[in-house]
Amino acid sequence: MSWRDYDWQLIHEPAQAPLMHMALDEVLAEQVAAGRRPPTLRVWEWAAPAVVIGRFQSLRNEVDAEGARRHGIQVVRRISGGGAMFIEPGNTITYSLYAPQALVQGMSFEQSYAYLDDWVLKALQSLGVQAWYQPLNDIASPHGKIGGAAQARKGGAVLHHATMAYDIDAARMMQVLRIGREKLSDKGIASAAKRVDPLRSQTGLPREAVIGRMVQAFADAHGLSPGALTDEERQLARERAEGKFASREWIALVP
Repeated sequence: MSWRDYDWQLIHEPAQAPLMHMALDEVLAEQVAAGRRPPTLRVWEWAAPAVVIGRFQSLRNEVDAEGARRHGIQVVRRISGGGAMFIEPGNTITYSLYAPQALVQGMSFEQSYAYLDDWVLKALQSLGVQAWYQPLNDIASPHGKIGGAAQARKGGAVLHHATMAYDIDAARMMQVLRIGREKLSDKGIASAAKRVDPLRSQTGLPREAVIGRMVQAFADAHGLSPGALTDEERQLARERAEGKFASREWIALVP
């Protein structure tokens, strides 16, 4: 199967709480797997700052709990693997793809990451960003890492999502995330800023313009029509956000 074998739908809704985003990813992947929703591109808007840790990461190892509390940053866990993400509304560009696994049938994980992110690389390149795929799951540039992707396979569907830094408060990030502190301790915070290079500095464009170019690139390559969450999807996600994803058992799954 190829991209054009599907009728892709776009969801780009107003800002949601971090827990709701975690729940929506699970619910929409299930809906696509069950054939109740067409394959979908969802662009996220964040209502609050957050640290999102991967499904298999240790909460204690990744996050400085006191730093997160001090900065008012909520810690949530997603259903996909991969590393921790530092999220600030207005500074982050996040999207999810929900597709039948047939789209990546026969591909290795590495091949599927490159395949599912190719459209966004073309969008960034059209904005003058020298972006490329760096295995296993990074979007990179000569100036540093731009973002990272993660995947989950669920009941016949693949969830593929990526978060890119439009801008970043590196000092704040290093007070909340433990990862990389040892590597950077002798080099200072400036090294963290170089490791994650914001799209704002590379494009000179507002965040909304970068997202607009991404959506247009997807539509040009694969076709895309406007869509929205259904009432059922919204309700299911709300229930899981308040239950499973808010529970200490889930967030501290790997202590």
